[in-house]
Amino acid sequence: RVSRGLGDVYKRQELRGFSNMATWNSRGLRGSTLEDLVNRTNEQYAEKNLALIQKIPTPITPVRMDKENRHITLAYFEQRSTVDYIGAVQGIPVCFDAKECSVDTFPLSNIHPHQVEFMNAFEQQGGIAFFLIFFSHADLFYYLPLRDLMKFWNRMQSGGRKSFRREELNSIYYLQKKNGFLVPYLDGIQTDLKLSLIHISEPTRHSLIS
Repeated sequence: RVSRGLGDVYKRQELRGFSNMATWNSRGLRGSTLEDLVNRTNEQYAEKNLALIQKIPTPITPVRMDKENRHITLAYFEQRSTVDYIGAVQGIPVCFDAKECSVDTFPLSNIHPHQVEFMNAFEQQGGIAFFLIFFSHADLFYYLPLRDLMKFWNRMQSGGRKSFRREELNSIYYLQKKNGFLVPYLDGIQTDLKLSLIHISEPTRHSLIS
Protein backbone atom coordinates (compact mmCIF):
# COMPACT_ATOMS: atom_id res chain seq x y z
CA ARG A 1 0.00 0.00 0.00
CA VAL A 2 1.33 3.43 -0.92
CA SER A 3 0.84 6.11 1.70
CA ARG A 4 2.97 8.96 0.38
CA GLY A 5 3.80 10.70 -2.87
CA LEU A 6 7.28 10.98 -4.33
CA GLY A 7 7.00 14.76 -4.37
CA ASP A 8 6.26 14.92 -0.64
CA VAL A 9 9.19 12.65 0.19
CA TYR A 10 11.56 14.72 -1.96
CA LYS A 11 10.51 17.89 -0.12
CA ARG A 12 11.22 16.28 3.24
CA GLN A 13 14.66 15.10 2.10
CA GLU A 14 15.57 18.63 0.92
CA LEU A 15 14.56 20.07 4.27
CA ARG A 16 16.86 17.59 5.99
CA GLY A 17 19.80 18.90 4.00
CA PHE A 18 20.26 16.15 1.43
CA SER A 19 20.24 18.63 -1.47
CA ASN A 20 23.96 19.31 -1.03
CA MET A 21 25.12 15.77 -1.81
CA ALA A 22 27.53 15.03 -4.66
CA THR A 23 26.50 15.31 -8.29
CA TRP A 24 27.88 13.87 -11.53
CA ASN A 25 30.60 16.51 -11.96
CA SER A 26 31.52 16.64 -8.31
CA ARG A 27 35.01 15.89 -7.15
CA GLY A 28 35.47 12.20 -6.45
CA LEU A 29 32.89 11.07 -9.00
CA ARG A 30 34.77 11.90 -12.17
CA GLY A 31 35.65 8.72 -14.00
CA SER A 32 32.75 6.79 -12.51
CA THR A 33 30.93 4.61 -15.00
CA LEU A 34 27.22 4.93 -15.71
CA GLU A 35 26.65 1.64 -13.89
CA ASP A 36 28.50 2.98 -10.84
CA LEU A 37 26.35 6.10 -10.77
CA VAL A 38 23.08 4.20 -11.17
CA ASN A 39 24.09 1.69 -8.51
CA ARG A 40 24.94 4.48 -6.07
CA THR A 41 21.65 6.20 -6.85
CA ASN A 42 19.82 2.95 -6.12
CA GLU A 43 21.58 2.84 -2.76
CA GLN A 44 20.52 6.43 -2.04
CA TYR A 45 16.90 5.65 -2.90
CA ALA A 46 16.95 2.52 -0.74
CA GLU A 47 18.46 4.38 2.23
CA LYS A 48 15.65 6.92 2.06
CA ASN A 49 12.94 4.26 1.54
CA LEU A 50 12.00 5.74 -1.84
CA ALA A 51 12.63 2.61 -3.92
CA LEU A 52 14.18 -0.83 -3.90
CA ILE A 53 16.01 -1.49 -7.18
CA GLN A 54 18.52 -4.27 -7.85
CA LYS A 55 21.06 -4.86 -10.59
CA ILE A 56 20.40 -8.09 -12.46
CA PRO A 57 23.61 -10.06 -12.96
CA THR A 58 24.02 -11.89 -16.25
CA PRO A 59 24.72 -15.60 -15.58
CA ILE A 60 28.02 -16.82 -17.03
CA THR A 61 29.67 -20.23 -17.37
CA PRO A 62 33.45 -20.23 -16.73
CA VAL A 63 35.50 -21.96 -19.43
CA ARG A 64 39.02 -21.21 -18.30
CA MET A 65 40.39 -20.18 -14.93
CA ASP A 66 43.71 -18.92 -13.62
CA LYS A 67 44.12 -21.47 -10.82
CA GLU A 68 46.91 -19.56 -9.15
CA ASN A 69 44.94 -16.31 -8.82
CA ARG A 70 41.50 -17.96 -8.89
CA HIS A 71 40.34 -15.60 -11.64
CA ILE A 72 38.06 -16.45 -14.55
CA THR A 73 39.96 -15.75 -17.77
CA LEU A 74 37.39 -17.05 -20.27
CA ALA A 75 33.63 -17.48 -19.98
CA TYR A 76 30.42 -17.32 -21.99
CA PHE A 77 26.99 -15.96 -21.22
CA GLU A 78 24.47 -18.65 -20.33
CA GLN A 79 21.49 -16.65 -21.59
CA ARG A 80 20.52 -13.31 -23.05
CA SER A 81 19.97 -10.59 -20.49
CA THR A 82 16.63 -8.79 -20.41
CA VAL A 83 17.11 -5.57 -18.44
CA ASP A 84 19.82 -4.16 -16.20
CA TYR A 85 17.64 -3.26 -13.22
CA ILE A 86 14.39 -4.37 -11.67
CA GLY A 87 12.53 -3.58 -8.47
CA ALA A 88 9.72 -1.49 -7.00
CA VAL A 89 9.05 2.20 -6.45
CA GLN A 90 6.48 2.90 -3.73
CA GLY A 91 4.61 -0.29 -4.62
CA ILE A 92 4.91 -0.03 -8.41
CA PRO A 93 7.00 -2.66 -10.29
CA VAL A 94 9.79 -1.03 -12.28
CA CYS A 95 12.39 -2.29 -14.73
CA PHE A 96 14.90 -0.40 -16.85
CA ASP A 97 18.04 -0.64 -18.91
CA ALA A 98 20.89 1.88 -18.76
CA LYS A 99 22.62 2.96 -21.97
CA GLU A 100 25.41 5.41 -22.73
CA CYS A 101 25.66 7.36 -25.99
CA SER A 102 28.54 9.67 -26.97
CA VAL A 103 26.75 11.40 -29.87
CA ASP A 104 23.32 12.94 -30.55
CA THR A 105 22.18 9.91 -32.58
CA PHE A 106 21.23 6.78 -30.64
CA PRO A 107 21.50 3.51 -32.65
CA LEU A 108 18.57 1.17 -32.03
CA SER A 109 21.00 -1.71 -32.48
CA ASN A 110 21.94 -1.02 -28.85
CA ILE A 111 18.53 -2.39 -27.88
CA HIS A 112 17.63 -6.01 -28.57
CA PRO A 113 14.25 -7.46 -29.60
CA HIS A 114 14.07 -9.77 -26.58
CA GLN A 115 14.51 -6.74 -24.29
CA VAL A 116 11.65 -4.90 -25.99
CA GLU A 117 9.49 -8.03 -25.75
CA PHE A 118 10.21 -8.43 -22.04
CA MET A 119 9.56 -4.77 -21.26
CA ASN A 120 6.26 -4.77 -23.15
CA ALA A 121 5.17 -7.85 -21.21
CA PHE A 122 6.29 -6.17 -17.98
CA GLU A 123 4.08 -3.16 -18.64
CA GLN A 124 1.15 -5.39 -19.55
CA GLN A 125 1.39 -6.68 -15.97
CA GLY A 126 1.02 -3.14 -14.62
CA GLY A 127 4.69 -2.23 -14.29
CA ILE A 128 6.75 0.66 -15.64
CA ALA A 129 9.57 0.03 -18.10
CA PHE A 130 12.01 2.60 -19.43
CA PHE A 131 15.52 3.25 -20.72
CA LEU A 132 17.94 5.48 -18.87
CA ILE A 133 20.23 7.09 -21.43
CA PHE A 134 23.34 9.08 -20.62
CA PHE A 135 24.41 11.36 -23.46
CA SER A 136 28.00 11.57 -22.27
CA HIS A 137 29.19 14.24 -24.72
CA ALA A 138 26.47 16.60 -23.46
CA ASP A 139 26.56 15.41 -19.81
CA LEU A 140 22.81 14.79 -19.92
CA PHE A 141 20.68 12.02 -18.46
CA TYR A 142 17.44 11.16 -20.21
CA TYR A 143 14.47 9.03 -19.15
CA LEU A 144 13.00 7.30 -22.22
CA PRO A 145 9.57 5.74 -21.54
CA LEU A 146 8.98 2.43 -23.29
CA ARG A 147 6.03 3.86 -25.21
CA ASP A 148 8.31 6.56 -26.68
CA LEU A 149 10.95 3.99 -27.56
CA MET A 150 8.27 1.97 -29.34
CA LYS A 151 7.60 4.87 -31.74
CA PHE A 152 11.20 4.71 -32.93
CA TRP A 153 11.23 0.91 -32.81
CA ASN A 154 8.09 0.57 -34.91
CA ARG A 155 9.43 3.14 -37.36
CA MET A 156 12.53 0.98 -37.79
CA GLN A 157 10.43 -2.19 -38.16
CA SER A 158 8.50 -0.44 -40.94
CA GLY A 159 11.68 0.23 -42.89
CA GLY A 160 12.52 3.63 -41.43
CA ARG A 161 15.57 4.92 -39.61
CA LYS A 162 17.51 2.52 -37.40
CA SER A 163 18.23 5.26 -34.91
CA PHE A 164 16.73 8.33 -33.31
CA ARG A 165 18.18 11.77 -32.77
CA ARG A 166 18.22 13.67 -29.52
CA GLU A 167 16.17 16.44 -31.11
CA GLU A 168 13.30 13.95 -31.55
CA LEU A 169 13.03 13.38 -27.81
CA ASN A 170 10.50 15.00 -25.50
CA SER A 171 12.52 17.53 -23.49
CA ILE A 172 10.32 17.05 -20.42
CA TYR A 173 12.15 13.78 -19.68
CA TYR A 174 15.65 15.22 -19.26
CA LEU A 175 16.70 14.57 -15.67
CA GLN A 176 17.78 17.62 -13.73
CA LYS A 177 20.47 17.14 -11.12
CA LYS A 178 18.72 18.01 -7.91
CA ASN A 179 17.60 16.59 -4.55
CA GLY A 180 21.13 15.25 -4.06
CA PHE A 181 20.61 12.15 -6.21
CA LEU A 182 23.29 11.25 -8.75
CA VAL A 183 20.88 10.04 -11.45
CA PRO A 184 17.39 11.18 -10.34
CA TYR A 185 15.35 8.78 -12.45
CA LEU A 186 12.44 8.83 -9.99
CA ASP A 187 11.71 12.30 -11.38
CA GLY A 188 11.29 10.64 -14.77
CA ILE A 189 8.98 8.01 -13.33
CA GLN A 190 6.88 10.71 -11.69
CA THR A 191 6.54 12.54 -15.03
CA ASP A 192 5.85 9.24 -16.78
CA LEU A 193 3.00 8.47 -14.39
CA LYS A 194 1.42 11.82 -15.07
CA LEU A 195 1.52 11.40 -18.84
CA SER A 196 1.24 7.69 -19.47
CA LEU A 197 -1.73 5.41 -20.04
CA ILE A 198 -0.16 2.56 -18.06
CA HIS A 199 -2.89 0.66 -16.23
CA ILE A 200 -2.38 1.48 -12.55
CA SER A 201 -5.15 1.62 -9.99
CA GLU A 202 -6.31 5.20 -9.48
CA PRO A 203 -5.66 5.34 -5.68
CA THR A 204 -2.06 4.23 -6.22
CA ARG A 205 -1.59 6.56 -9.14
CA HIS A 206 -2.91 9.60 -7.31
CA SER A 207 -0.73 8.92 -4.27
CA LEU A 208 2.38 8.73 -6.46
CA ILE A 209 1.81 11.92 -8.43
CA SER A 210 0.47 14.01 -5.57
